Amino acid sequence: MPLQMNTDVFITCAVTGSGSSQDRSPHVPRSPEQIADSAIAAARAGAAVVHCHVRDPETGVPSRDLKLYREVTDRIRASDVDVVLNLTAGMGGDLVFGGADAPLPLAAGTDMIGAAQRVEHIAECLPEICTLDCGTMNFAEADYVMTNTPGMLAAMGRMMTTLGVKPEIEAFDTGHLWLAKQLVADGVLDAPALVQLCMGVPWGAPDDLNTFMAMVNNVPDGWNWSAFSIGRNEMAYVAAAVLAGGNVRVGLEDNLWLSKGELATNEALVTRARVIIEAMGVKVIGPQEVRKKLGLTKRMPK
Repeated sequence: MPLQMNTDVFITCAVTGSGSSQDRSPHVPRSPEQIADSAIAAARAGAAVVHCHVRDPETGVPSRDLKLYREVTDRIRASDVDVVLNLTAGMGGDLVFGGADAPLPLAAGTDMIGAAQRVEHIAECLPEICTLDCGTMNFAEADYVMTNTPGMLAAMGRMMTTLGVKPEIEAFDTGHLWLAKQLVADGVLDAPALVQLCMGVPWGAPDDLNTFMAMVNNVPDGWNWSAFSIGRNEMAYVAAAVLAGGNVRVGLEDNLWLSKGELATNEALVTRARVIIEAMGVKVIGPQEVRKKLGLTKRMPK
């Protein structure tokens, strides 16, 4: 398949994530105020979409607290900066096994809840976009499984569609795209769908270009997609995504460094991505154009 470079690109900033990065950089935001402020700064730098998790304000540990999501949402919407809000719905599907010789009982860190609970904050906050991790995979740590069964995804997807919130399909491997296409065929998700290609996350799709193009070529024509890679290849994938016809994601969820020895901020990562994109002769589009492109409904502050 020949490359067809995207000439109207939007940037998503993944602001804080759900990993254990809170103690590895002072720039990883913890409190709702810090997360909202960092998202707003990223929007001012050129991010049309901000993708937000929440954390315990004291410890920085990832959280599912509805009040924290509400505060982040309210702060962003009350600001003078327009940005598309994308909340995670990826938490609540974690299985941590006890080890190879004694996998049961499940170990500390297991967090398994039902579909309605996993989208409770989505129903409360009504972001324009929320994520749908479209598959199960071994996820980085030795005995941790990110669990998203077909039945769970169908239930969550129907709830998101009914709420009028656009699911962003998080695809960590080609099989996740296969399942996403089935969810659209079954009427669970509307077409054209929105996809985020997640590259380089152990143990999903590696971030070599052959695998990346296999992922790209499995996205149906007419769907909108974006891509990222983690760590040192984050900025390389800014260029790769644009060249392959997609949009771009950067942020502290995926990478803590701006250059060797220099810790990044979300604002700085977005600025660097924008410089790369515009140096390629490509336009970076804003939130209003993204809403039109993706068919989103902007929610006003309560």
